[in-house]
Amino acid sequence: MFPPPKLAAMNAQPLILIVDDDAELSAMVAELLAREGWAVHTVLTGGDGERALLERRPDAVLLDVMLPDGNGFDLCRRWRAAQPQLGLLMFTARGDPMDRVLGLEIGADDYLAKPFEPRELVARVRALLRRQAPGRGDSAMLRFEGLSIDLFKRAVLAGDMSVALTSVEYKLLVALARAPGQALSREQLSEAVQAGSYKPLDRTVDVQVARLRRKLREASPGKEWVDTVRGEGYVFVPR
Repeated sequence: MFPPPKLAAMNAQPLILIVDDDAELSAMVAELLAREGWAVHTVLTGGDGERALLERRPDAVLLDVMLPDGNGFDLCRRWRAAQPQLGLLMFTARGDPMDRVLGLEIGADDYLAKPFEPRELVARVRALLRRQAPGRGDSAMLRFEGLSIDLFKRAVLAGDMSVALTSVEYKLLVALARAPGQALSREQLSEAVQAGSYKPLDRTVDVQVARLRRKLREASPGKEWVDTVRGEGYVFVPR
């Protein structure tokens, strides 16, 4: 079992764990991130990454897909289930769009293909840390009659029933719930799923929203939380 997440001080230095068997690349990335004022720890295997996650409890993990002793997708799935609040960015030389979709589906917050632009990596890590530590004015909960979203635990409750969502479905729900009554376009929802150059196809967004709506409907019969706005996108409508 993993320990509960640490409650970092407001000005604590974020710790980033890099799990990649490419020692040279890891050293370059570590130096790049250290220049931004972040603490960095690197390991070369999934086993060492597992131990570092237990002992050091990082704020974010940069995880390679192909490791000598395991599969990054399997680690991502396990680590996300154990630590819902953990920031997870996967990077890999495998740039196949389906790999990206799979990474996001199993719990990664972001996915970056190698080779990557250093400034893009820094921007994505910064955005990841910002999402993991909301500002003073942000609420850790989104509450509606019959539905609540815990942004820290990444947990969704419909009444007293837990709603099991994939990482993509959860991000779509949060994006919609943060703007109740406001139609969001497919492009805006794609950006909520993953910021950066990779954008899911419109049809992919439609499929994910359909799955989200079905799960919410099953958890709260008789309620429709997400409506389609013809020609615009989707809207969250608390009822």
